[in-house]
Amino acid sequence: MAQTLEQRRRNAKFVKDQDSRRGKAETDVKKRNKEVSKSPITPFWLGILGFVVFGGLLFEVISRMFF
Repeated sequence: MAQTLEQRRRNAKFVKDQDSRRGKAETDVKKRNKEVSKSPITPFWLGILGFVVFGGLLFEVISRMFF
């Protein structure tokens, strides 16, 4: 079965990438997988923190208006 234009293009890109890696140490080669930086705090705890801060602020404003 003949290759499509897209397959040829991707194969050429793969060969070019492999040629650039050939003969180099693993530490010198750029990592293929991009590392996703994770937040040190989960969305759940961020929501709890926001509720405490903004909820306390809201209760303080309401208490100053009525008392």
